[in-house]
Amino acid sequence: MRKKSFEKNNSILYLVATPIGNLDDFSLRAIEILKSVDKIYAEDTRNSSVLLKHYNILTKLESYHEFNQDIKTNVILDELKNGLNIAIISDAGLPVISDPGYKIVKEAINNDIAVSTIPGASAGISALVSSGLAPKPFTFYGFLESQRTKRIEELKELKYLKHTLIFYEAPHRIYDTLNDIKEVFGDREIVIARELTKKFEEYIRGKISDILNLENIKGEIVLLVSGYKEEKVDINPFEKIDELINLNYKPNEAIKEVSRLINVDRKELYKQYIDYKNQRKV
Repeated sequence: MRKKSFEKNNSILYLVATPIGNLDDFSLRAIEILKSVDKIYAEDTRNSSVLLKHYNILTKLESYHEFNQDIKTNVILDELKNGLNIAIISDAGLPVISDPGYKIVKEAINNDIAVSTIPGASAGISALVSSGLAPKPFTFYGFLESQRTKRIEELKELKYLKHTLIFYEAPHRIYDTLNDIKEVFGDREIVIARELTKKFEEYIRGKISDILNLENIKGEIVLLVSGYKEEKVDINPFEKIDELINLNYKPNEAIKEVSRLINVDRKELYKQYIDYKNQRKV
């Protein structure tokens, strides 16, 4: 399906990037779009009102957030079908990226309505280019699960990616997350970028173990973790599987982990492990 964004009489859903801290990081085009659309939907109208007032943007503003997006998606879709131009903004950065917007984008596309991005600041990319870690390939993950058991499972799935990993994290959870990453990944090189574009912007670089010794890591945080580096591993795979099972891994998880570690087919390793266990019983 092909769709030109700016055909005559098109309704357009605009996804407008907003500053991630410094209000001056706002494009002229973004300002003009927000002044010209029929309505703006924002993640938090209180925060967005400050930005709109700063640039004398008087367009009608309504909320579109995690808790009302199911209802508001239908409202916005009806408005677009009736010929209105709508802009979606989040508190900071681009909508959809760890913020509401995905549902209305999908619905607009399914209904042959144009969707256009007005680019601008993105905390993850801004942190990556200043981090000193490999800029490509990278994987943006956003927020990990707040519940530890789920977070550990997510990290296990990410452990062997050779990409620089980009996470967002809340300040009250950063030390717990760092401990979990160290436990699953080992003591990797990381970068914490905090308060980007603001007065107290700071980059903290080093091994996880070093950074865990620092105090008062606060504010808006982007966490970047160096990718997995292959090392020659000389291990007995069956003993390693047993070791992981003793550490409360489920057998299938332990086999999956070791298959990645020694780069062999998981199903083949499973068969070999069963044979190994049967021989031990004899």
